[in-house]
Amino acid sequence: MASTASENRFFPGPLTIFEAFGDTWVGPAFVDDVLPSLYRLALGITASIVIGIAAGTLIGLFQWLRELLEPLLEFFRAIPPPVLIPVVMLLLGITDTMKVVVIVSGAVWPILLNTIDGVRATDSVMSETADSFRITWWERLWFLVLPAASPRIMAGVRQGLSVALILMVISEMFASSAGLGYRIAYFQRNYLIAEMWSGILLLGLVGVLLAATFGVVERRVLRWYHGIREVNRA
Repeated sequence: MASTASENRFFPGPLTIFEAFGDTWVGPAFVDDVLPSLYRLALGITASIVIGIAAGTLIGLFQWLRELLEPLLEFFRAIPPPVLIPVVMLLLGITDTMKVVVIVSGAVWPILLNTIDGVRATDSVMSETADSFRITWWERLWFLVLPAASPRIMAGVRQGLSVALILMVISEMFASSAGLGYRIAYFQRNYLIAEMWSGILLLGLVGVLLAATFGVVERRVLRWYHGIREVNRA
């Protein structure tokens, strides 16, 4: 009750936040701010998945390539993606492309590294069996390597989703005139506290929706994997 009736300016009660949520986000702001953010987020996640799986598979398959690129990968993965925002702004300007590149610069790493580990961990017995049947390189890739690596790949994608959402907000706070991150920062600068909290609430809902959607996809993709685990537990 005390929380509901809170009069603290910086921590308004739930009813105040819910009222601000409806007034702020149900209307033009949804088209002007929410949809552009979701569009950039979707592009960033898609690009991260494609780049991470493709590059990770290639690096994981060839030991000489891993040894060649390992120092470079360790260097770039250690750089916090937000510090790249000024550099990317300088190169690409304040554009949607810049924001997508910032998202990819962070979200791609867990996908890439988990894919490398998953490909490297392909069961040796299965590989020898594939050799004995003389299957082609592409058949080995599609029917052995990628399925075997898929549990780790999906774990990397799950981590990448969280990173992508964070970087979407940061990139919009630093360099944007529209979007969820921009709008939350705008509310904070203008002391529109209830509206600011409503934006944070909306971000939380986006995160929950992403996690739920990914959970459905993961269960379908890894249905065989979860089936094997259930059999082993029995």
